[in-house]
Amino acid sequence: MSSLPVVGAAMTLDEVELHRDWLFEKSRDLELQSFVDAEVLNGDWAPLSARARRLLDGHGGRLGIHGPFWGFTMASEDPDIRAIVTRRLLQGLDVCAAIGATHMVIHSPYTSWSYNNLDDNAGAREALVERTHMTLRDAVRRAEDIGCTMVIENIEDKDPHIRVALAESFNSPAVAVSIDTGHAHYAHGYTGAPPVDYYVKAAGNRLQHVHLQDADGYADRHWSLGEGSIHWHAVFRALAKLESNPRLIIEIKDKSKIPASAAYLASIGVAE
Repeated sequence: MSSLPVVGAAMTLDEVELHRDWLFEKSRDLELQSFVDAEVLNGDWAPLSARARRLLDGHGGRLGIHGPFWGFTMASEDPDIRAIVTRRLLQGLDVCAAIGATHMVIHSPYTSWSYNNLDDNAGAREALVERTHMTLRDAVRRAEDIGCTMVIENIEDKDPHIRVALAESFNSPAVAVSIDTGHAHYAHGYTGAPPVDYYVKAAGNRLQHVHLQDADGYADRHWSLGEGSIHWHAVFRALAKLESNPRLIIEIKDKSKIPASAAYLASIGVAE
């Protein structure tokens, strides 16, 4: 029996129809991305959740969703905006409860601008954390109640440690860390951040989720694995030292290449 980790993937329900056999053959983890848009969350999404339950009947992998993120930050200075963000996150968690999802991806509030400027204003770091807590307070309680973990994904984060400290500040099993390999590679190539494996090491066992995508260090490519310049052996060596068993989710633009991405990882001996 192989000791290599089994990768899963992120996709919409339409794409689950196409890749269902691949998902089921090894009980691969799945991240549904059909519940991201505000129009969906504000509407009647019950038929979508029913379809998800039907398609995934008998699925043995872990299930999660990508939470809403378009058009907002969790650390907005505007209390009215924070209220909207809280509502949107609670809507995402309602979906999780309905379909049995146990992770929801949310986006880091840190930017490349904040890396250079937070220390220029006294108390700015603490204020950003406090605003994030105000936004997430009700969502954390809801996530705890339904057994779901919100994983904070790096977006522009140059410092691989700062998001980890933010997750730890909640002192809750409902808040953990996610890494997007392409985002980290962009930060490394364009802003001088550490390489991707350093993000894994910084997260340690707070890491419960990884978006696997390849890139060139210039843009957020979401290429099939093996098409870019990420050092996958280093990434998976770092992952192998963890005990948190993070979900390893292929997240690429061309969903038809999901099996090929998994095959690439198998060909270099790091995953299956």
